[in-house]
Amino acid sequence: MTERRPLLLVEDDVGLQRQMTWALGDEFDVSVAGSRAAAMEMVKGRDEGFPVAVLDLGLPPDENGATEGLALLQEILAHAPATKVIVASGNEERANAVKAISIGAYDFYGKPVDIDVLGLIIRRAIHLYDLEAENRSLHQKADSPLAGLVTADPDVLRVCRSVERFANTDVNVLIIGESGTGKELIARGIHDLGNRRGKPFVAINCASIPETLLESELFGYEKGSFTGAVKTTPGKVEVANTGTLFLDEIGDLPLSLQAKLLRFLQERRVERIGGRQPIPVDVRIVSATNQDLATMIGTGRFREDLYYRLNEVRVDMPPLRARPGDPLLLANFFLGGFNRAYKRAVRGFAPDAITAIGSHPWPGNVRELENRMKRAVIMCEGKLITAADLDLAAPASDQEEVLDLKEARDRTDRLTIQRALMHAQGNISKAAKVLGVTRPTLYYLIKTLDVKI
Repeated sequence: MTERRPLLLVEDDVGLQRQMTWALGDEFDVSVAGSRAAAMEMVKGRDEGFPVAVLDLGLPPDENGATEGLALLQEILAHAPATKVIVASGNEERANAVKAISIGAYDFYGKPVDIDVLGLIIRRAIHLYDLEAENRSLHQKADSPLAGLVTADPDVLRVCRSVERFANTDVNVLIIGESGTGKELIARGIHDLGNRRGKPFVAINCASIPETLLESELFGYEKGSFTGAVKTTPGKVEVANTGTLFLDEIGDLPLSLQAKLLRFLQERRVERIGGRQPIPVDVRIVSATNQDLATMIGTGRFREDLYYRLNEVRVDMPPLRARPGDPLLLANFFLGGFNRAYKRAVRGFAPDAITAIGSHPWPGNVRELENRMKRAVIMCEGKLITAADLDLAAPASDQEEVLDLKEARDRTDRLTIQRALMHAQGNISKAAKVLGVTRPTLYYLIKTLDVKI
C-alpha cells in the first residue's frame, strides 16, 4: 500500500472540512485547521513539515476577505519555505489568487471545489516538493571530498575520486579548465587531502602581476638589490616551503621566468634577486591554466620541458555548460549562502528563472553564476528570483503572466518534467521513476507539452 503523504487543510467551514477530508483521506494523511493560529501551531509542530498545504483565504475573523489567509500564507512560507501552498479562489476572488501567487503560493483551485482537479494539483505539488527535496539531498551528497566544490556531475565527481588517489603523493599537478570552473578549489583540495595539509598553501596568479614584478614575487629579493628594496623579502616559493605552491594561469608566465621555474623544479633551490646563496625549498607545485599549452609549445610561447615537469598528473575540469543539473544545484547553494550573508529571505526560483538557469550556456562558468546570484538575492523585490533578477532572457513561453488555469497547469507539468530530466541528467527511465509515471507516459507528456530536452 502506498504511504499517505501529509496534507494540511486550512478551512473554517466544518462541512467542507468533512467533505474534503473524506474525499482526500484515502490518498493523503489530512490534518485540518480552522484558523490561522491553529494552522501555524500544526506547521510549527511538524519537524519534517508538510509537503503541501491547501488554504482557504477567507479565514476568521475576515471570512469574506483575504487578509487572514494571505497573512497565514506568508507565515507558512516564512517558517516552512519548502511547503507548496495551494490557495482557494472563486471567480470574484481572482485578484486575491494572483496576489497569493505573487507572494509565493504554488497554485490555486477554483470554487466550488472539484475534488478530482484539486487532487491532481496536490499530486503535482508533491512531485515538485519531492524534486526539490531531492535537489537539497543532492547538495548534501554533493559534499565532495574537496571542500567548497558543490557538484552532482559524474565527470566532476570522477575528478574528485582521482584527486583522492594522488593527493597523498608529491607529484606535480596541472589543472586544465576554463576560467571560473573551480580550478583553485581543486588545488586546495589536493593540498588539504595530501600529506602537506596543515602546511602553507600559497597561491599566485601569474596573469595578474606585471612581468617586471613577477620574478620578485615568485623568488624574493635581497635588501638593496634594486630601488625600493628596503628589506630582504622571501618570494612565494620560499613562503610555501613544506607546503603547496599554486601557480594559477601558468600559461601567462613569461619565457624568462619559465626558465627560472624549470631550474627550480630541477634543483629545488631558489636564489633571491640580488642574492648569492641558493636556498633549498621543499614544495609541491600545482599549476592551472585555461590556455592550450600544447598549441603554445608549438608556437614557442611555452617551454615543452617545463610543461612535462608540471604535468606529472593532469586534471581536466569540465565547463558548467557540460554539467547538466549543476547550474540549478549551485544556484540553490548560492541562494542559501547569500540569504545568510545579506540577511535576506528569498525562498527560491520562479519557473522562468529555473528554465533560464538550465538553458543558459554560462560562458563565465561557476563564477558567473555566483555573481548573478549575489546580485539577484540583493536586488530581487519578491520572494522568488526571476530570470530578470538574474539578468537572463526569460523563455518565450514565460514572458507573460498566465492566468488561464489549463495553461498554468501545463506550465507546471512542463517545469516539473524539465526539473526531473535535469536531475536525471537526461535519462528518461530515471526521470520517469522520479515522476512516478511510465516511460511511454513520459515520452507522451514530453511530446504533447513540447518539453525542451
